[in-house]
Amino acid sequence: MAAHKHTIGIIGTGTMGQGIAQVAAQAGYEVVLQNRRQESVDRGMKAIAKSLDRIVAKQKMTDAEKTETLDRIRGVVPLEELKGCERIIECAPEDLELKRDLLQKIDQIVSDEAIIATNTSSLSITKLASFLKKPAHFVGLHFFNPVPMMKLVEVVRGMRTSDSTIAAVRGLAENLGKVPIDVMDSPGFVVNRVLFPMINEAAFALQQGVAKPEAIDECMKLGCNHPLGPLALADLVGLDVVFAILDSLYREYGEPRYAPCLEIKKRVEAGWLGRKSGRGFYNYDA
Repeated sequence: MAAHKHTIGIIGTGTMGQGIAQVAAQAGYEVVLQNRRQESVDRGMKAIAKSLDRIVAKQKMTDAEKTETLDRIRGVVPLEELKGCERIIECAPEDLELKRDLLQKIDQIVSDEAIIATNTSSLSITKLASFLKKPAHFVGLHFFNPVPMMKLVEVVRGMRTSDSTIAAVRGLAENLGKVPIDVMDSPGFVVNRVLFPMINEAAFALQQGVAKPEAIDECMKLGCNHPLGPLALADLVGLDVVFAILDSLYREYGEPRYAPCLEIKKRVEAGWLGRKSGRGFYNYDA
């Protein structure tokens, strides 16, 4: 596979960072994967290797291709290691102050020509861009989980994002085998703005005794051809994440349809966060 001229720096080794690093390396890019903790870097690299093992097991990749892909990813701890990267994708947690600190540091390290993208799913691209020297070179690139499987990338234009930056990241997304779709900088962008009120409404239907969780999910699967029902999907995403995104949409828009349902809030307070905690709308410990 031909190598691409740009090196991609990825900040964050969680699920999204791992997935983006994997697809970029598979597409022939050199990748620098950064986290401030060495154990997180090691865990991220191990998860990518495991993901590639599954592709090899399905005979969609050879062992040699797996080795080549992993060799393109360099796990690092110091942010300074991202110095030579022409494309940066920030995948840090959804915390404005954390992202501000990271973006300002990376802004001092990379060249003025570098494009910095954020994978945020809820924060304002225009606001984040205001922390940088060159806001025209900043853009939202919202990937979806699991990154190797999901085709969509929302390309989010901030008020000051340049046309050339949009063109460059659209090209990057296409090189990664994704479908870039342009959206404006608006809370929740498109997918979360439409999806999370649906999850909320399913929780209200449960709260009002309309049907049991299994029945609500089956209705949406069989009636709307969804691969996963909204309550099972909420458990997969994490109810803490669902609550935070709905709360953010409610604060931004001030519209009642975004106010998180008590069925979600109570579970978060109980620590029932879905699959990751063993219990959410469904019990996974059984």
